[in-house]
Amino acid sequence: MAPDLLFVNGTLMRGLALNANLDGAEFVEEARTAPTYRIHSIGDVHPGMYLVREGGVSVAGEIYRVPDEVWRRVEGGEPPGLYRGPVNLADGRVVPGILFPRDLAESHPDISDYGGWRAYWASRTAEDAGER
Repeated sequence: MAPDLLFVNGTLMRGLALNANLDGAEFVEEARTAPTYRIHSIGDVHPGMYLVREGGVSVAGEIYRVPDEVWRRVEGGEPPGLYRGPVNLADGRVVPGILFPRDLAESHPDISDYGGWRAYWASRTAEDAGER
């Protein structure tokens, strides 16, 4: 596992709310997890992703090369409950990523069918535009 890499699957991604927290990190590539995760919308503020034994999906995200000083800033800006842990990617690599405790996530809406936070957020934006 490459300790300087970080898989992000929510508001840290390019163009989203907390991406500036990654200033000084190097975008490496877009990536997907192995189909072994579930993802929930935590208060429509950020996603919560966790590993499952069955019924998982492949979650879209991005990989960054993150120096220690940037990681400290990222960690300090993350909402409560999120933590860094191993993430299994679709191509077989294992990299550190941002995860959320399953027991905390399951009380929030499951958005796994969207395949990721960006797709979920795009659907919410389209939904909001239709309500006006």
